[in-house]
Amino acid sequence: MADRIQLTGIRVHAGHGVLPHEAEYGQPFIVDITAWLDFADAARDDDLAQTVNYAELAQLAADTVSGTRRQLVETVATEIAEQAMAAFAQVHAVEVTVHKPHAPVGLVLDDVAVTARRSRKHAATAGYAGSAAAPEK
Repeated sequence: MADRIQLTGIRVHAGHGVLPHEAEYGQPFIVDITAWLDFADAARDDDLAQTVNYAELAQLAADTVSGTRRQLVETVATEIAEQAMAAFAQVHAVEVTVHKPHAPVGLVLDDVAVTARRSRKHAATAGYAGSAAAPEK
């Protein structure tokens, strides 16, 4: 069984993108995270130490988005996913979606989003810190 923690709508202004004006002026980015884990023990014991502190997970995402400028939103999503896997040993898998609603594509659209998914199942080849081989659920 795998429970999940979802964070939606983490908003950060940053300068990611290929075009020079994206770096100069920046734009809003919105991050959604779903982390799969088993939090039955945490719920039974009412113990935060046995689950993922979602404030810390949100801050990890915000720090990554507001950190080093990247050309690709794909890179930003991947960095958040891999950092979450490294930081939270309880997480079996994580899915991170980074939205770029003002992406300069030359057309009117509601959103551009990319999603990165990482799991312990593939951790051995990816090198996540603390990646005991827990089965993906």
